[in-house]
Amino acid sequence: MPSRLIRGNRVVPDEFDVVAPADGDDVATLPLPAGPVIVPLDVWSARREELLARGGAVGVQLSPTDVPATLAEDLARLAVVAVHFPKFADGRGYSIAYQLRKRLAYRGELRAVGDVQRDQLFYLSRSGFDAFLVKEGQDAQAALVALHDFEATYQASADGRLPRYRAARPAREAVGG
Repeated sequence: MPSRLIRGNRVVPDEFDVVAPADGDDVATLPLPAGPVIVPLDVWSARREELLARGGAVGVQLSPTDVPATLAEDLARLAVVAVHFPKFADGRGYSIAYQLRKRLAYRGELRAVGDVQRDQLFYLSRSGFDAFLVKEGQDAQAALVALHDFEATYQASADGRLPRYRAARPAREAVGG
């Protein structure tokens, strides 16, 4: 199956296994695969020390109802924070990304997962995401162009780009008029 992970303006293989417990699974005894792994917040909370002791890359996946500040003490240890979008119209993940980047100063990979589609990529990147696992059936290679859909931005965001009204001042303001 072709990779659906976009990172660094390229489609790349995803080296992480994602742990997805079924309803009723005991997170304390759930088998964990060897190698790089992304676990839900409840698994991280129950098995933090064990996951850190593995020595490999570890990531945590947040759901829309999770509080990003829960990870504040551990962000420097996480290779990836994945934010799950259960459906296209659910915008809570944008706020989570912004909080992670701006309030909690997370500098690692911030990955959008779930119902992630081409039309969202530009806006996801503006709110702080730098990796995108596009929805099954979406062509990741074709979706890459969405990261450059717009040249001008009209609001401040987590990506550091100045809004158009701040980036260029009219000539009359530059000369004091």
